[in-house]
Parts: sequence; C-alpha cells; structure tokens
Amino acid sequence: GINPHHPLLLLPPSLYPHTKSSSHDKFDCAVTMPRKEKKKQDDGGLTRIVIVDKDRCKPKKCRQECKRNCPVVKTGNLCIEVTPKDKIATVSEQLCVGCGICVRKCPFEALKIVNLPKNLESETTHRYGPNSFKLHRLPVPRPGQVLGLVGTNGIGKSTALKILSAKLKPNLGQFLQPPEWTDIVKNYRGSELQNFFTKLLEDDIKAVVKPQYVDHIPKRVKGTVGAVMKKRDDRGVAKEIAKELDLRHILKRGIDKLSGGELQRFAIGVVSIQKYDVYMYDEPSSYLDIRQRLNAALVIRNVVENSERYAIVVEHDLSVLDYLSDYVCCLYGKPGAYGVVTMPFSVREGINVFLAGFIPTENLRFRDDELNFKVSESVDDIDRNDGHNDYKYPSMSKTLGDFKLHIEEGGFSRAEIIVLLGQNGCGKTTFIRMLAGLVEPDDEKAELPKLHVSYKPQKISPKFKASVRQLLHKKIPKAYTHPQFVSDVMRPMKMDDIIDREVRNLSGGELQRVALTLSLGKPADIYLLDEPSAYLDSEQRIVAAKVIKRFILHAKRTAFIVEHDFIMATYLADKVVVYSGTPGIECTAHKPVGLLEGMNEFLRTLEITFRRDPTNYRPRINKKGSVKDTAQKRMGAFFYIDTEDEVDDEDIPAFLEKKKKNAAKKKK
Repeated sequence: GINPHHPLLLLPPSLYPHTKSSSHDKFDCAVTMPRKEKKKQDDGGLTRIVIVDKDRCKPKKCRQECKRNCPVVKTGNLCIEVTPKDKIATVSEQLCVGCGICVRKCPFEALKIVNLPKNLESETTHRYGPNSFKLHRLPVPRPGQVLGLVGTNGIGKSTALKILSAKLKPNLGQFLQPPEWTDIVKNYRGSELQNFFTKLLEDDIKAVVKPQYVDHIPKRVKGTVGAVMKKRDDRGVAKEIAKELDLRHILKRGIDKLSGGELQRFAIGVVSIQKYDVYMYDEPSSYLDIRQRLNAALVIRNVVENSERYAIVVEHDLSVLDYLSDYVCCLYGKPGAYGVVTMPFSVREGINVFLAGFIPTENLRFRDDELNFKVSESVDDIDRNDGHNDYKYPSMSKTLGDFKLHIEEGGFSRAEIIVLLGQNGCGKTTFIRMLAGLVEPDDEKAELPKLHVSYKPQKISPKFKASVRQLLHKKIPKAYTHPQFVSDVMRPMKMDDIIDREVRNLSGGELQRVALTLSLGKPADIYLLDEPSAYLDSEQRIVAAKVIKRFILHAKRTAFIVEHDFIMATYLADKVVVYSGTPGIECTAHKPVGLLEGMNEFLRTLEITFRRDPTNYRPRINKKGSVKDTAQKRMGAFFYIDTEDEVDDEDIPAFLEKKKKNAAKKKK
C-alpha cells in the first residue's frame, strides 16, 4: 500500500519520518537496510586507503579546502579533521566514500586515495600509522638458499628486511594498539614464517644487514679496511673474501678515503665474514662494474651454500638478481601507499612475472603495460650502417697521474647510441669528458669535432635552492613546455610528481630523473650520459632506457653512454666501445664496433656467457660451469643466442655449430 512516487521516498533514509505505525519505517527496514549490510559484507573489510603526505600537507598555509569541500563532513560526520594549528590533516578511512574531491581541492596535492585489491585486510603485516604506508604479507626465507626481492622503490622491500631482521616489530595493521610477539607468531601459524619468528625471538637466529646507502659508512665506522675486517672476522675467511672482492690493495687505506665502489665491496666483505644466521644485502651492486657485480654475487652465494644460513637480497639489476638468486618474491602496489609481497617463484618465472606486470597465481594485473625489450632488434640492425660516419675523432692519449689512457681513432653517426664497456677505473668517464671538451688530450694538436655537447655527470649534487619547476625553467625553458618533449621525456619520467618539490629534498632516484630530463632537454649534437641507471629501480631503468632510445632516434642525434647494468646496456647500444688493459694503470679504448662483436669481445675478457630469455628477450647470465656456459665458450658465442625458442641443453653444441656454418656461408 506504498505509493512509490510519494515525495518522502525521495529523501535520504536518515530524514524519513520514523513513527511506530509508519509504513515508511517498515519499508526502510525491509528494503534499504539489508542492501547496505549485504554491500558491507561483500567489501571484505577496508577496500581503500587514504595517504596524507607529511612533507606536502601544510594546514597553516591553506584554508583547509579538503575539510570545507568534503561531502561527508557536510552531513555532520568528522571524515576529515584539521585546523590551522595542526601539523597534518587526519582522514577517517572508515567514513571516506572515495569521492576524490579532497584530492582535487588540496592546493599542495598532499592527499591520495588508493583502492586496494580485495581480501588483503586479513594479510596486513605492518602499517606505520594513520594515513600512511602499509605492507601486506612477507617474503619467506629458506635455509641454504638465496631469496631475491624485486620491486619498485617505495614499495616496502626495506620494510620487509627490517621486520625479518627484528629491527621493526610488525603491528599487523593495529598501529593504535600494537600486538605482542605471541599474537604475531600466532598470526603466522601453519607457515614457514612461524618457525622463523619463533627462532628469532628465542635468539636462535641473529641477523645482519648490509645497508642500502654505503655513503654513510665512513660517518659510523673509523679505522683502516684491514683492521675492521680483522676485527669482524668470525668465520676466518677474511683473506679469501678480500681476494675475491679485490680489496687486498686497499687494506691499509682509511675508510673515509674509499670511493663508492670500494665502500660497496668493503660493506659486502664485512657482512660476509661475520658469523650470523640471516644475511641481508640491500642493493649490493650499486657503484660496481659488471665483473665486480658477479664476484660479489659469488661471495653472497658462498655464504649460504651447504649450510643452514639464510640470505635475502634486494637488487634492481635484473641480470645480477637472476644470477644470484635461488628463488624470487615480487612486490607490487602503489609506491608510498601500500605494497604486497607475492608467493615465491622460480628465478626465471619471478622476473618474467615482474616484467609482464601480471601475476598468474593471483590472476592480478598490477601494471598496464608489459616491460619487454627485444635485444634482437639491435642485433638485426647492426648492418644498417654501411661504414660511413658523420663525425670522426683522432687517436688520442691522456695521462692522469700514474694512469694512462689510449684512445683509438673512431667515428660515429647521427641517430646512434654508443655504449662504453669496461671495468671501473679504465677511463670511461675521462673519454666522455674529453669528448665534452672538459679534459684536454696530451697532444694538443689532436682535433676533436667541434660540436654542441650535453653532459650528465656520474655524481649529481643538488645545489639549486628552489623547486624542480624553477630549475627546469632556468635551464631548459623552451624544451620543458614543448608538447613533443613532454610526451617523449617528461611524462614517462613522471616529472609531474616531483615538479613542485624542492631540489635539495629529492631522493637519489628523483635527482637522477631530473638530471636525465635536463641533459636531454638541452639542444646538442652529442649527449654524453654517465651511468644513467644509478639510483633508479628496475622498472625506472627500463623506462629511462626507452626514453633515451626514443629521444635519440627522433632527434637524430648521437649519444655516448657509460652503463654497468647489462640489460640496459644491451637494450640501448647500436655500437660499443670496448676497453682493454689494466684498470688504474694503462687502458685502451678501441674503436666503436657492432653490438654482437663488441659484446663477445668484452665478455670473453670477463669469461662470462649470456643467453636470451624467449619470453621477453632479456639477456640472462649462464651459471658458471653449466652446460650452456661450457658449450657457448667452446663455440666462442659469449653473447646472445639468436633463436625464437629456448634451445635444450643437449642441443646447444649442435645448434651453435649450425649457427657458425650459417654465419660463414652468409659472409662468403
């Protein structure tokens, strides 16, 4: 007997006239309430979180637009609590309806509403506080094996390491009333983590962590390299590890006198010689060249081999992570908002899952586009240059103290990327600085091509006392507003996220992105980029490589790049300059040659072989002494198997023999 067009039925339920005999009361209870309850059950708890950036939120400098415009606050509920005297706004995630009005109205862009995947609430490991980062699940270490963690910056890898090393007590998301350790262990009952945490609490397991930022080590540790290693040598292997990590010539040197690469090797060595149960290495390949990275990987593997010790490694160089790990856990989510740890994968499958952006076990896509890079494109296009060079440079030499660098005569063309391959201390940066005109060759008569040069140095120091926008406006006023540059460089490098931040407050990865944008925005004939992958995570490295390649091809300019990340180097290179000689004493930079020839020559000196993954064409290092490694070395094919499908181990010798015959036939 209810008129559906009655005006009272158009009001919200809270304004219905509730009387004992009212038919509307029955209607409200019978229809509206069950629908609300059903929706609440389907949500499975909290499906969105609100993040308030502590650095950006400034209630004293705004008119609290978030609170003024919030529709929930207007109905009388305190969804957003903030006054001009507060340091930061507080948003109730239970009352928030996810309308996004506060996000758009905030003048400082301090608010972020993030939708979560369903059914994650019961798997929360840690949350730092209200409206802050939360981590779901934990990686599971196994004794005698190396666990690799792969994910972007700000996704919770360092948080996971802190929890597993007992430096941070997980609160299971209950930051107001943190649980006791007994409740935490009970939460993980039935899993491998229950035994791990039980041993950790009973002091049966002790953990040691190699810090991410090795630059801070000289402030905390004093003395010489040899004295510190002798003091910490619990396992009695200091001499062997000093030899493997090439530390013997700096044993008498003070720690405050070490370079970045020497500090990194020293930190890995000191952690590895101590007697602990859990070894954690946070980004062990930073500052190291390809040979040093592989030596460090062997040291880390030897620490846990044939023992009950655990090892966990966070690494952004995917080829080193592939070589180093026994199994991999991926981390996905939204940087700075939430992170989720996947179940363990085999090494190949785990890295391919991360690059594909799709987790088949959870049927979840966490990235819109797939990160794939055909190395074959570069190899197939080697012959596109008929030997004609647009520019040439003469043979030169340069003496710097005890070090002597020889450079063979060579040339380069437009729309070409030349990668310099060599160990640390063999003069790659010196060669780049000579091309840039910052260093004069010994023979002053040697004439270099007079070209406009844009140079990105290896070390970036933030001296500019203003925002990123002001820096871009000062250095590249025309480029940073040009639509083509915005779509090719600014947008992929995510400059909009940091454009209003102070330059001095940026992290290492953010500074690197700004430096790359500045160097590419400057009009020039040659772009000289020294280690563009430093401080970038694995995802940002691939994006940066694609940006550089696209820009150089579109602008029809030349780029000389120094790069130690092998995946990035092989993706970028059209030609390579290989260095030979003794680092720090005397080295020679040979003339630019094709990618395949140059890589084979370089890898022969390192005694390493690479093959290609059939799924996404990324280069993979063969394990030393494996069937593929032995077969490729015997045939002289150190780099790259040119096949669409993975070849079985037994078929490799026959396949390489066939490939060699075809190459000879083609050449004839």
